[in-house]
Amino acid sequence: MNVGLIAHDSKKKLMQNFCIAYRGILSHHELYATATTGRLIEEVTNLNVHKFLAGHLEGEHQFGAQIENNQMDLAIFLRDPLTSKSHEPDIHNIFKLCDINNIPLATNLATAELLIKALDRGDLEWREVYR
Repeated sequence: MNVGLIAHDSKKKLMQNFCIAYRGILSHHELYATATTGRLIEEVTNLNVHKFLAGHLEGEHQFGAQIENNQMDLAIFLRDPLTSKSHEPDIHNIFKLCDINNIPLATNLATAELLIKALDRGDLEWREVYR
């Protein structure tokens, strides 16, 4: 399955820790991330991550295009809801595209853990039929 990973700057360390904790599960899937997040994940997990551009440099558009073309099966976007971002419309577009295309999306650690455990159990295999 194709798993997308994005994290705002204040959540990048949390994303690294999440990927360390679930490295065993993530290693069985194709990982996609925006540039900095992907590099940071690779550094601590030694997993291979397909990297888009940095989020604010069109990386979120590239991520959204993957979703729009039904090439993403799960998205984890650890975001900082308390700090406004200049590229906020791009962020909301990812949420909208996930909703339109029935892509499971986690925006916080609790939901990310639920989805990653569901992925491990095979609960998301319906995505292969849906594609």
